[in-house]
Amino acid sequence: MQFLRSSAILPDILAPNLRVVFCGTQAGAASARRGAYYAGQGNKFWSVLHAVGLTPRRLAPEDFREALHHGIGLTDVAKHSSGPDSALRPEHVDAKGLLARIAAFRPRHLAFNGKRAAQAVLGSGSLGYGPQPEPLAGARVFVLPSTSGAAAGFWSLEPWKEMAQTVMEQPA
Repeated sequence: MQFLRSSAILPDILAPNLRVVFCGTQAGAASARRGAYYAGQGNKFWSVLHAVGLTPRRLAPEDFREALHHGIGLTDVAKHSSGPDSALRPEHVDAKGLLARIAAFRPRHLAFNGKRAAQAVLGSGSLGYGPQPEPLAGARVFVLPSTSGAAAGFWSLEPWKEMAQTVMEQPA
């Protein structure tokens, strides 16, 4: 289990062999202020995890460490910056660090919460929502619509349902 804060805005929540690790772009402003993942008022992350059956109840952002009890990890591609995705700069992205964390902890699945996070690691080519053809550091990869309120125009629950079904098919 890893709760390393160091100079990161939010700590990685990782443990060996998790069902899925969710990877965001960077902590939003509300998340950075509250010190909790997906804490923005309009962010649907915690309600979506419950709606698709990955958690038995809706967790509050401040309960983010409890995600581990459900086989869920949390991280971001940019650990030392915060703000909206539009504020992300190439120098903020640590793709090599993310790959090293995924290789070290070996989750079964890596799910990017939004295309911007996925593009920062996988490249800016054409990425569709859903499962991706190539694994990353041994993890099956999904690209999901962002749960951010700012991305509501691109929202669909269907890729989240597909990912959850795949994740839950494999025992913890």
